[in-house]
This record gives sequence, structure tokens and C-alpha cells, in this order.
Amino acid sequence: MRITLRLSTGAPLAAAFLLAGCGNNPPLPDWQMNAHSALDRAQAAYMEGNAKVEVAEFSRARASLASTGQPGLVIRAELLRCAGHVAALAFDDCPGFEQLRQDASPADRAYAAYLAGRATAQDAALLPPQHQPVAAANEAGAAAAVQAIADPLSKLVASGVLLRAGRASPPVLAGAVEAASAQGWRRPLLAWLGVQAQRAEQAGDAQEAQRIRRRIALAAEQP
Repeated sequence: MRITLRLSTGAPLAAAFLLAGCGNNPPLPDWQMNAHSALDRAQAAYMEGNAKVEVAEFSRARASLASTGQPGLVIRAELLRCAGHVAALAFDDCPGFEQLRQDASPADRAYAAYLAGRATAQDAALLPPQHQPVAAANEAGAAAAVQAIADPLSKLVASGVLLRAGRASPPVLAGAVEAASAQGWRRPLLAWLGVQAQRAEQAGDAQEAQRIRRRIALAAEQP
């Protein structure tokens, strides 16, 4: 049996684990099960906005993956974490990945460049299939490519990439808000609504900005 991490940025993160083989396979080792469940919980906590839980669960997942001594597994987990940050517009330099960059594959480096909004045409061919059209298209084409992505987390990641690169149109913002809202993902929803409100204010549309601000206040309510 073999396990790999797939950079699909689909939800949940634990779905990134693909198991090859079936039938008379031995039981899964503890590190696989622990990493699988911890990544799942980390993603759920991050999207909810619970940073403390996300940090703790991701640390557990990383420790389980690191126990194998396989840099590729840890690198992909770090990239998946960075993808979640991009989805919620929490842009950073993906420090966890950068510490391991020298052991990264070309595909991993291409994905890191994509998340940073700096993917080249050569990088595009190495990206997960749903992100290739986004990276390769012009602004109008990229917006259509994002709208065609069915998976909500992948859509938010692609939308965040476009915003980071200064190529996010109003339809991209609206699609990201809709995707986050449909999933009940408070953290990215608040981030994307904030961008919408800022643009409405910049355009002088006070009524629309106030409407969005009311929606932000509602989404921010805590029990």
C-alpha cells in the first residue's frame, strides 16, 4: 500500500490522502490515520476561524508525517495549509514550505509559485488540473476558469490567487463569497466580504457598502 498527498485543495484536506491498493492489505499505520484526521480537523478549525485549534491540529499532522522521514509528505501538507490561507486571503510567504524548498519537486515549486500569484506558463502545466486554466488565462479567461471550478475550496484558492495577483474581477469576488457562504466557512467569508465592501466604498456606492457591512456583522456573530 502506498500513500501520497495530492495537491487538489479539495475539502476536506484529509481527502488529499489517496490510498492505492485494496483487498488483503495490512492495517494502516498510525501515522497515516493520525495525519489524516488531524489535517481534516485543522482545515475545519481554520475555516471556522479557530486559529488555536488549527495550529494544534496541524502540528499533530506535521509530526505524524515527519515521522516517516519523507520530505515530500511534509512539503505537500505545508502547501495545503498555505492554500487554505490563500482561500481566506491570509497571504504570507508560506514559511513552512520555504524551509523545505530545497527538497521540493518541480510540481511542488510550481504550486507554491501559483499560491504566491507568480506562476509562469511553465508552472501552469505542473499544477493540479482545476488550477491550470486559471494560471494560463488572461484576466477575463481566468475569471471564467474560476467560475467553472466546482469544488468550493479549490474555487476559493483560485480566487485568492487572482486577488493576490491583482486580477480578481467583481464576478470572482461574488463567486468566492457565494462559495464560502454556502459552506458556512466564516473566516474566508468575512475576508471576501471585506474586499467587496472596500471596493464598493472606493466606487462611491455607500448603500452597497453598508449592505455588505451588515452582512459582515451578521457573519461575525459568535454564540
